Amino acid sequence: MKKLIIPIGALLLSNITYAQLFTISSNENYIQSKTYLDYNGTSATKSSETVQYFDGLGRPKQVVNVKASPLGRDVVTHIEYDPFGRQVKDYLPVPQLSTSNGNYYSGPLGVYPNTYGNEKIYSEKVLESSPLDRVLEQKQVGNDWNGKSVKFSYDTNGLNEVYQFTTSTSWVDGATKSVLSLSPATVYAPNQLYKNSVKDEDGNETIEFKNGRGQIVLVRKVMSPAENVDTYYVYNEYDQLAFVIPPLAVHKPITDDLLNTLCYQYHYDGRGRLVEKKLPGKGWEFMVYDKADRLMLTQDANMKGSGKWLMTKYDEFGRVAYTGIFSSNDSRATIQDQIKDLVIYDARHSTGIVRNGMNIYYTAVYFIPESILSVNYYDSYPAYSFNPAFPSTIQGEPVLTETPAADGRSTKGLPVMSFVKNIEDDNWTRNYTYYDQKGRAIGSHSVNHLGGYTRTESKLDFAGITKQTVTRHKRLSTDTERVITETFDYDSQNRLVTHKHKIDNNAEEILAQNTYNEISQVTNKKVGGVTASSPLQQIDYKYNIRGWLTQINDPANLGNDLFGYKIKYNEVQGLEVPNTNYPNHKVKPKYNGNIAEVDWKTSTGANDNVRRYGYVYDPLNRLTAGFYQKDTNPSGKEYNELFAYDLNGNILNLVRTQGLLPGSTEAMVIDNLIYSYTGNRLTKVSDAYLNSLGYPVGGNEIGYDDNGNMTTQLDKGISSIQYNYLNLPRKITQNSKVMDYIYRADGVKVKKVFGTETTDYLDGFQYTNSILKFFPTAEGYFNVETGKYVYNYTDHLGNTRLSYAKNGAGTEIIEESNYYPFGLKHEGYNVLTGNPSYKYKYNGKELQETGMYDYGARFYMPDIGRWGVIDPLAEKMTRHSPYNYAFNNPIMFIDPDGREGKDWYQNNLTQNIEWHDGSAELDGYTNLTAINNTRVLGVENGQTVQEFNLNSDGSFTAGGQTFNNGESATTLIGTTITSKPGFDLGKWLSHLGNEGGDFYSNLGGSGPREDTNPFFRGDIDKMVDVGGYFGGIHNGLSRGDQGISLMNTMVDVMSLIDLAVSAAGSTKSSSNAVAAEPDTLSYHGSQAVGLNIYRGSGGGITGVGVKTQDIHLSGLSRSQRDSVSSRVSADEIKRNNQKDSVLRRIMKSR
Repeated sequence: MKKLIIPIGALLLSNITYAQLFTISSNENYIQSKTYLDYNGTSATKSSETVQYFDGLGRPKQVVNVKASPLGRDVVTHIEYDPFGRQVKDYLPVPQLSTSNGNYYSGPLGVYPNTYGNEKIYSEKVLESSPLDRVLEQKQVGNDWNGKSVKFSYDTNGLNEVYQFTTSTSWVDGATKSVLSLSPATVYAPNQLYKNSVKDEDGNETIEFKNGRGQIVLVRKVMSPAENVDTYYVYNEYDQLAFVIPPLAVHKPITDDLLNTLCYQYHYDGRGRLVEKKLPGKGWEFMVYDKADRLMLTQDANMKGSGKWLMTKYDEFGRVAYTGIFSSNDSRATIQDQIKDLVIYDARHSTGIVRNGMNIYYTAVYFIPESILSVNYYDSYPAYSFNPAFPSTIQGEPVLTETPAADGRSTKGLPVMSFVKNIEDDNWTRNYTYYDQKGRAIGSHSVNHLGGYTRTESKLDFAGITKQTVTRHKRLSTDTERVITETFDYDSQNRLVTHKHKIDNNAEEILAQNTYNEISQVTNKKVGGVTASSPLQQIDYKYNIRGWLTQINDPANLGNDLFGYKIKYNEVQGLEVPNTNYPNHKVKPKYNGNIAEVDWKTSTGANDNVRRYGYVYDPLNRLTAGFYQKDTNPSGKEYNELFAYDLNGNILNLVRTQGLLPGSTEAMVIDNLIYSYTGNRLTKVSDAYLNSLGYPVGGNEIGYDDNGNMTTQLDKGISSIQYNYLNLPRKITQNSKVMDYIYRADGVKVKKVFGTETTDYLDGFQYTNSILKFFPTAEGYFNVETGKYVYNYTDHLGNTRLSYAKNGAGTEIIEESNYYPFGLKHEGYNVLTGNPSYKYKYNGKELQETGMYDYGARFYMPDIGRWGVIDPLAEKMTRHSPYNYAFNNPIMFIDPDGREGKDWYQNNLTQNIEWHDGSAELDGYTNLTAINNTRVLGVENGQTVQEFNLNSDGSFTAGGQTFNNGESATTLIGTTITSKPGFDLGKWLSHLGNEGGDFYSNLGGSGPREDTNPFFRGDIDKMVDVGGYFGGIHNGLSRGDQGISLMNTMVDVMSLIDLAVSAAGSTKSSSNAVAAEPDTLSYHGSQAVGLNIYRGSGGGITGVGVKTQDIHLSGLSRSQRDSVSSRVSADEIKRNNQKDSVLRRIMKSR
């Protein structure tokens, strides 16, 4: 968003004038913020305004968002303190009856029933009666949560409570090698560890033990008074994490077999860099660095067998120049010794090298590549003969060039081109990025591997909001160009009101028209049609007091609606014991965010009942049963799934029933599966019911390669699965039929061949045997063969439930899909077959001919509820099996790309919403995955931002704009939403020189895919995106919290600046030799800018937006720790620091 910056004197005068004009309370202390959202050349036509009032002690006491509601009324947040000056109550914002133009409200809470009814509109903290002021309870908003608080306790460990593991570390081939054992005492003596516990609203308890150095020793989940689920973290003599012992390995004798099949193991070199690691069930992986601590080579177990290494080469500024394959049978230690004193970089070169049919305009000074996988260009556009014509303007805006203008503006420092090779052949995808004179990415041109292209142009307004996008596409260069034009209209606060879509010269379709309530939640969406007054469907949304989505239309009263869906959290309307064969599996209300029941109904003739699923969970929030109930026969035991797990979350037993057969009163069991394992590897599935329904009759052994990838599954006739270096299947042989896949080096699938059918995947445009079949839209897809827009009803998980299109004067239902809890489709109804080319079903993923779903990084098997490949980011979720799906809670979680279950969480103390990777349960937080359609009103950096959508990739959207890389916005219901963190330069540099910090580079390339580097340590590494946004080109420089002090810290400081500062401007830096003193980094006129591409089902481009982000950094100390807790407010942070000091003294005295 653009902000008007004027001298402070003028600002004061402006405020005085404004106060006189709009009667802001002159007898109050206040800060007034006004952000202009539009500009017509002479004045602002839209703006957002906030007035924050303070008491005599300088504490905030009221926030007035002026005319922020859809009806132009003020929305006011009341703030109060207890007699000790503590803010123990947090109130929801209250829309007022009108506007006072920023004036102070003496009684803003009096009108809250108009919005919230008789609900309790504040959350409350219960603090202990001591100077520490620690939180003992957190009571949420809403009457139903008054007696369902989150409880906290603080203690030290007791007798025989925690095992004490030790290591004996030696040096082998220049790396640590630790031997794990129990200490002679076996357990920690009492009072040696901090012990903090939290019980969620449903009484599920998590306990965390830390040692005196703040290292986590044990995380304990309490299953029952007699059973715990423990994950241990063991550190070597150098305070480096050497072992992680998951729950299934605890209480067992320590053997090499146990370590290799169930535990995580790490080896480090003398500079504290991770050089060897082993994940459970996977072979050893190796890493090689140059003198600048940049990761140059990586090798996994499969590549080791063929003497191949993944290679990353950098330019002189530390940016990834290109990636490729390097051949060598030398050991890691030998190669590391060869380059230990070298800083290796490749500079731009007019001649360069030729590999795989492509000129690479870089030098090749060391590690000459066997083949190139990707290449990135910065600053200027190399003059390839095949480059598309450089546009002088895009959407009427002049395009920034590499030649500096009179004011110095140019593409210097910006990523401008990236090439990505197909893994299975030598064809390339060539990507170009174009910028306007403000340094904002406004266009992209991607030439696909077949020679066609997808070109996208964006028209931006004053604030950077996308007003229009134009996408031009060809499969081949000789094809007829398809032109897609999308238009976005917003209200006075940039809430998206209308989204229009036009194909070529056809009539413009209105995809969506949004209506909001007074706290800016979408309450109605009109979908489809060519006129605003005649939509195909009107979709109504409802929410509870906590903002959780509760209803999509009304399944009990559909009327003209085609689909209705109701989500019940703390309410159960069906049977408590739906299946009498399992009397201990009871469906009960849930208060911690888990879903107790869902109801749905469609208007298809074959489904005239309200249908329901009731869910049962264990204390680890794992789904143990999904009971289907039909309103006409709730005890029929139809479409049930029941599960039992081991301590790692591997499924041990799965029971599944089918629908009722004619004349039957009870559904038949079709699967009673018994799973057999070696470690976490599934080796055999036996079915006690020998029928072909559900999972086929089997019992055959399942094979794996050295990377833990499933290679055979004879039960399904799969005799062979071959993988590429990204562990993606390139060839599957099933019942003598072959499926061949082609991927780009960034992991994007571009082609599939099955028999005589070839499918091309080109930027979301999907072809079968060279014929364009469909491409996605924001509300479904466009069927090219029929020339119709098809709209999808999806549930809270993104599952496609019902598809429909216009048919004459009405609508036609094309397909209905309903699923078992783990994703297998119901059989026996759902009789409409739909479009055979459109196979995006469960979680919106594409169903393959094998019966698996392609999630991008892995293939998922819904019939057995697990993956066939180890999670590339398994280290983020060490308590869980690396093969488990969505933490065994598929009603709450999704796996966006097959790497981990990622989710939105609400802090139980602050009510703020945050993105966290790979944590099914998070201490002190409530999971909000089930409400990712919530939209509320908010303020970001003083600007009121409207419609919020919590996206599955960790970003959120508001007003047509995407927030990511840690950007945040504050809603008018008192909640700050923070997106998935990106690279935080200030935070990152504050660790330079810290004890326990290591720095190195990850394998880079094109495409925002951390899994392109199989050695990425998900729990501690951070990708460094060049410019933050440009086409997903990442530098991959990383920092870990495991290691000793970094040598040569000066090497990377300037390269970091070049990475982070991506627009024209000057930079200055100096690094202090004293770790405790601040480094100085200053920037002038610099911005990170980027192109946000909105994609629909199948990955197609449905819209483009541009985001700008100012970069600020000053006076950072290299020894500064990131100790700020996200759970507490600023004044609580100070108190927590004091508490920590007191507790350390107490522990020391003990």
